[in-house]
Amino acid sequence: MNRFSLSVSAFIARLTESALGPYQSAVVRLGFSGTWLLFLLRELPHRQELYGPDSPWDWELARQLIDSNGAFTVLMWSDGQAWFEAVYALALVSGALLLLGWRTRAMSVLFMVGVLSMQNRSVFMGDGGDNVLHLMSIYLMFMRCGQVWSLDARRVRREQEARARGERITDRVGPVLWAVSGTVLVTATVADRFHSEWTIPALLWAAWAAQGLWWAAGRFGKSPQPRILLDVIGNVLHNGALVVIMVEACLIYATAGWYKIQGSRWQDGTAAYYPLHLDYFSPWPGLADLLAASGTMVLLATYGTVIVQVAFPFTLFNRRLKNVLLALMMAEHAVIAVLLGLPFFSLAMIATDSVFLPTPFLHRVGGWAARVREALLPDRGQPAPDGAPTEEAEPRAQGDPDNPELPAPEQAASAASTPGTSA
Repeated sequence: MNRFSLSVSAFIARLTESALGPYQSAVVRLGFSGTWLLFLLRELPHRQELYGPDSPWDWELARQLIDSNGAFTVLMWSDGQAWFEAVYALALVSGALLLLGWRTRAMSVLFMVGVLSMQNRSVFMGDGGDNVLHLMSIYLMFMRCGQVWSLDARRVRREQEARARGERITDRVGPVLWAVSGTVLVTATVADRFHSEWTIPALLWAAWAAQGLWWAAGRFGKSPQPRILLDVIGNVLHNGALVVIMVEACLIYATAGWYKIQGSRWQDGTAAYYPLHLDYFSPWPGLADLLAASGTMVLLATYGTVIVQVAFPFTLFNRRLKNVLLALMMAEHAVIAVLLGLPFFSLAMIATDSVFLPTPFLHRVGGWAARVREALLPDRGQPAPDGAPTEEAEPRAQGDPDNPELPAPEQAASAASTPGTSA
């Protein structure tokens, strides 16, 4: 019984003391924000037909559907051209800033608003990856995805160095973001613009209130205890969201694999042949014909897809086997992107898979990126780059990169945090 109690205590301590998987969280952030940004940029010339006033799925049809399903989209607040362009620009800017890791807590909220607004405006625009991006944009709100490989992490490091020199740091951007977002929320609520289900509006209000509470605990708290409590809550939410993403990925692959097993074409090993001959999914007909001409390749692709998808959830406790299947799945999505012309679906799935990438591998990737950066910008190289393993040793020592005003919870009584940048 004593051993069981110690195990439970260790588990609770690990769950609450730190935000786990900082590198995996950063890759998920980079993957989904990059996928969304590339999609918006590619469709920039066609944005009016996809989501704007010129869409075949016009504003009135969208209004009727949203009134019935309660989906959230700010594009329904007005049918004007200027409003559409402003929302599209907001989606672009928030995706770019989240990719860079600037004010990741605030940008993750705006990122979710942009994704939901566009996708719920025209629900028939998508290739399957939009469903994954839809869900992950919500999960990112709960994650501390700016601990490494972000402008927030660099700002934390620089401000800690400034404090070590005795300099006083005052952040004015965070309060401005918090005040502006609060004004928008109050205006939208008073004007009764939220015609959707209560979930997303309540989530937006909760995120905004949490920012203010975080700032108040650091600014006016006489003891570090309130800030420590909020830090623990933030860690639990982050770790919970990380687990949800893992479970979501396993459900996607398990469901797809078991449904494939029931299909006769998957059973006889010919299923991979047919999509290669669909004109809609053949950007490279010559390459598709070359692969489809080989019965062995078709058989391996068909059975290999089913085996990998069904087996992957059962290999999570075997690190080596999991990494092999993970590499195969990512390679498969890369092939789908090229052969079937589904790049954004493949990028979304690869970003989801990246939550399982091993930390040592991500350390090496960070090291390679740091060396490339130093080669291109030798005068701006850092002695301890973001990708170095030293950051993984004690991630709590840097405090919350989304809120650099407090380098650690224990110092909450002597420093001020910033609203709108952490929670």
